[in-house]
Amino acid sequence: MRTVTETPDKILFTPGPLSTAMSTKEAMLRDLGSRDSAFLEIVRQIRTKLLDIAGVSQSSGFEAILMQGSGTFGVESVISSALPRNGRLLVAINGAYGRRIAYIARVLDISVAELQIAENRPINSADVEAAIRIHPEVDCVAVVHCETTTGLVNPVADIGKVVAASGKMYMVDAMSSFGVLPLDLEATGVDYLITSANKCFEGVPGFAVIIARTTALQESKGRARSVCLDIYSQWQGLETSGQFRFTPPTHAILAFERTLAAFEEEGGVAGRRARYEANHQVLLRGMTRLGFRPYLEPSHQSCIITTFMYPRHPRFSFELFYNLLNDRGFVIYPGKLTHSDCFRIGTVGQVFPLDVENLLVAIAETLEEMGVDMEDC
Repeated sequence: MRTVTETPDKILFTPGPLSTAMSTKEAMLRDLGSRDSAFLEIVRQIRTKLLDIAGVSQSSGFEAILMQGSGTFGVESVISSALPRNGRLLVAINGAYGRRIAYIARVLDISVAELQIAENRPINSADVEAAIRIHPEVDCVAVVHCETTTGLVNPVADIGKVVAASGKMYMVDAMSSFGVLPLDLEATGVDYLITSANKCFEGVPGFAVIIARTTALQESKGRARSVCLDIYSQWQGLETSGQFRFTPPTHAILAFERTLAAFEEEGGVAGRRARYEANHQVLLRGMTRLGFRPYLEPSHQSCIITTFMYPRHPRFSFELFYNLLNDRGFVIYPGKLTHSDCFRIGTVGQVFPLDVENLLVAIAETLEEMGVDMEDC
């Protein structure tokens, strides 16, 4: 038998997948069958706890559905299932993930109207209201809560009031925000909220989470454009037998059970947000001290991920910068801005202020090794 030499995990300063706790990894060292009564009970408890975290319940008219695949699978399952066959989608866009929603809809042959906003500006509810007046035929409005392109937070509650007044369906991509940024689903008027196991809950990749208004789910019956991503049928399977229609990611779900326990132990939404905010403040102070310039104004910035502009120095190369940090055990994220050179640093996952301070030391050492004097930028 070949022996594998273990090396310490690198710290992931990314928006997902994230650095995970050892207890999360250990939870996957167990095999359960997809029809095992113990597994079905775990799935049931997870669905209930997710509704609790969202501040809703089945009795208040909401359901939690687990869908195999990444968070984007969850987004596509909602788009492909929720809209009528001749439906039209309005997407408010100020980043790459809003553009992805529109792209998914077009591939599904769904008519799309776009509200394009600058990547450094939140989407204004008045802009959405005006777009609905221009496109009164749309059935659903979609927006990203925390646009991971930049780390910007969109005012989904204000937008939700406008959408509710128009009588349209409301879909919120809360991939990078749910579990950390407070959101009152009932007051916001959300019909579908999508997130992922491997974001703020610090689980491992394998499934998406969809919290849906029961009436919206019922209306989706027969609309699905996909067999595997049929959200109504997935919900019905979980409700009737407790089982997934197709092979579930059993080990990822076992890990998620443990991460939900850790989430509660840390103090839920408030506790986790406090740690992420502390991480973000250490990062922002340290990067500013080193001479880096954040892309967003502070009032628009989340504690999830922060975008920094490239230094204006002839010796700076992001590829080299990334590789040298990687060699030191720190993984950051490339930029996704349309018109600006930038990179991103996440402050979520099993990351603590001391980890951020160590990253800052590594960045300073890397700049020195590259010959980049930030005072010359």
